[in-house]
Amino acid sequence: MTYHRHETTNRAGTAARTVGRTVALIALCLPLAASPALADKAAVKRGQKVVDEWCRDCHVREGQKLTADMAPPYSMIVSIEGRDRAWFEVFLQADHFPMTTFRLFDHEKADVVEWLLDLQKRELGK
Repeated sequence: MTYHRHETTNRAGTAARTVGRTVALIALCLPLAASPALADKAAVKRGQKVVDEWCRDCHVREGQKLTADMAPPYSMIVSIEGRDRAWFEVFLQADHFPMTTFRLFDHEKADVVEWLLDLQKRELGK
């Protein structure tokens, strides 16, 4: 197969851009891999975003009265004995009606678990 010069240049340029993007992605991820604390903080922030977007409408805010049509505040949820990483992970894998039918992606569930565990640490530290 014969290539014209511009086709070879375009392919070489595409390959170089792909390699460059891969190197940039690795460079961005290395600090997170090198520092689990940074990765955890990032997951907690992402979990907070998921909770704010999908969960806050139904869960009572701190200081509000718990009513029959609202879910308990997160501080109550995380303070129950036995609520650890495994419990939260199993809970988020199953459907819980009348809990809304929003379906979270697995990575979103993992981030929510990190947020809940972070809240639990803060609540226990009070």
